[in-house]
Amino acid sequence: MDITKLTSKVVGDLGDKRRWRDYKARTKRLPDSYRTAVEAFERYLMHLGPGGGPAIFEDLIDLFEQSAADSTPIRAVVGEDPVEFIEAFARNYEEDSWKNRERKRLADAIGRAADDAATGS
Repeated sequence: MDITKLTSKVVGDLGDKRRWRDYKARTKRLPDSYRTAVEAFERYLMHLGPGGGPAIFEDLIDLFEQSAADSTPIRAVVGEDPVEFIEAFARNYEEDSWKNRERKRLADAIGRAADDAATGS
């Protein structure tokens, strides 16, 4: 691995770690009820979310910080169905998800296999 790739990999990883620590610090500063909501969404996203890095969490904390600052009730932010809310929120980040990359890889492999079968290879 050349030094440029190594550096970008290390700096990228450190940058993501820094972003994650910043997100966690911001979460801790929220009022209790908002923090509880963000932590619940975080858990859900960690298990079932689209992946794609820290951007989704940064945007989520931005939303809840602004809502707390404006005294917007949590239900006014997320609605009556928090699963529907977070699924819709997460769809904005699916393009960069590992699931979509694997779906594309699978579709491409099957397409090649079908083309090979059709041409008799």
